[in-house]
Amino acid sequence: MVKYLNIFKNKLFSLTIIFFIIIPIFSCAQNSSKVHPEWSKNAAIYEANIRQHTPEGTFKAFEAHLPQLKDMGIGIVWLMPIQPIGKENRKGSLGSYYSISDYTAVNPEFGTIDDLKSLVNKAHKLGMHVILDWVANHTAWDHPWVKSNPEFYTKDSDGNFVPPVADWSDVIDLNYDNHELRMEMTKSMEFWITNCDIDGFRCDVAAMVPTDFWNSVTNTLTKIKPVFMLAEASEPELQEHAFDMTYGWQFKDLMNDISKGKKSVEDLYDYYKWQKATYSPDDYQMMFTTNHDENSWNGTVKERLGDAVETFAVLTGVVNGMPLVYSGQEAGLDKALKFFEKDTIVWKDNNLRNIYTKLFQLKKTNKALWNGTSGGEMNIIKSSDEKNIFSFTREKNGDKIVSIFNLSPNKTSFSIEDKLLTGSYTNLFSNEKIELKNVQNFELDSWGYIVLTVQQ
Repeated sequence: MVKYLNIFKNKLFSLTIIFFIIIPIFSCAQNSSKVHPEWSKNAAIYEANIRQHTPEGTFKAFEAHLPQLKDMGIGIVWLMPIQPIGKENRKGSLGSYYSISDYTAVNPEFGTIDDLKSLVNKAHKLGMHVILDWVANHTAWDHPWVKSNPEFYTKDSDGNFVPPVADWSDVIDLNYDNHELRMEMTKSMEFWITNCDIDGFRCDVAAMVPTDFWNSVTNTLTKIKPVFMLAEASEPELQEHAFDMTYGWQFKDLMNDISKGKKSVEDLYDYYKWQKATYSPDDYQMMFTTNHDENSWNGTVKERLGDAVETFAVLTGVVNGMPLVYSGQEAGLDKALKFFEKDTIVWKDNNLRNIYTKLFQLKKTNKALWNGTSGGEMNIIKSSDEKNIFSFTREKNGDKIVSIFNLSPNKTSFSIEDKLLTGSYTNLFSNEKIELKNVQNFELDSWGYIVLTVQQ
């Protein structure tokens, strides 16, 4: 649901980067008052596409996969929209998950509400939490409100319902100037917490819904239980009160560009200047190489990242932020899943599952990798090859990591120098013990990486 935002987003980011190069900023733009659920501080997140995850495409079939996610170290399971899909103006034979025809029912293709409750209960028993994808900006054309409360919708000068974006012809825009709509939407979100023990929401196109609504609804929901709120947006004001986490779109775009030689590590330095100036230290950003939108509309990770797929998967797991895995990504998902049809993921062995497992299990226990201010700040270490080598340390309460990446298609020899390097480490992926001095020489293959750890 973000394609139309890409041009504006990229231009805004470019202008912002230029501004911060010219005028250095050393303090954050805003302070967050959102208190994160305790269980989110060391979590990785998994986006579950129920329709495509299994041949059955049901809650029950997906529930059987939960132990594998637990073993991989996942802490939060995000279910793509689970409500019934509108039939009027439907796209394709099955329609878009984001065309909701009833906010408080489940899509019968997925099963029953009792099946969903069972899934959530199993996840909780395994120590994981579940959030629902929530589409507050628009509904299907055949949602009951269209007849019962037409005043809930935006209309054109002729009194006709309108899509929020022309291409989204299967949905119509909601009007948040209407107070009763806000109340009904809040009640609908409460329903899933009180009836199914849901732990929060991923909110679709969150910046297209007024921020004051999100502030209000989060305040209401947290009176029931601590909830985790993820915004499909990057606006920092959304994290002042309402949301725990926003999208790291700009980081994803940089990875795409670096893999194609359009950008370099020097642009990552600018990115982190911008990020530090824009967000509060305790704001979470979601770090990802793909998700449902990227996979279906912008190409597979192999098509976008080429030989750097594993490299950037590791990078998203060690930088500041919460790493995301999309359904099938751990199996090396190599096709763009159809969005409006059944298109089952092909499950196979892939090294990415091992990589994610090592990263996420480490994240659970190594405080340096924890999210927000619970984790360690990134201290970037410059190398003798500043264009291609990205290296940094993170440290918290005696736990530490050193991460070194060759973000280029060429084998390179280089040195890094920093007093923070000195010490004894374990290589996360080889278990090799290694001693580092404050000046250290390395050689890394094309798209090579090293992650070294210390843990109390």
